[in-house]
Amino acid sequence: MLKAITLLLLFQLAGEAISLLLKLPIPGPVIGMALLFAVLALRGGPGIELRETAQQLLQHLSLLFVPAGVGVMLHWQRMADEWLPIVVSLVASTFVTIAVTAWVLRALIRHGLKQDTMDPLP
Repeated sequence: MLKAITLLLLFQLAGEAISLLLKLPIPGPVIGMALLFAVLALRGGPGIELRETAQQLLQHLSLLFVPAGVGVMLHWQRMADEWLPIVVSLVASTFVTIAVTAWVLRALIRHGLKQDTMDPLP
């Protein structure tokens, strides 16, 4: 487990370094996650240890929302003052996410149907 967590943290560190050195507007953890995805895609997926560690982290994912909740409570007055832009951005981003997801799903289904018609039956 320690080896897998170290691997995850190293990819996050690499992403932070790339973000800072190249002065990118993308957060370092996002870059690190993209790098990890690329490496795992090339390797054919995660190993058993990384898979088990990720499963353990996902079981305790709710703990990661505690700092966000504290931040909301800390800035409660600001949120009360700017509630309209917050609500508009939440509703708009939710709508855009649903629309893009539907579009991608539709494209994947069409692509899958075209590929299925080309493959002979076993």
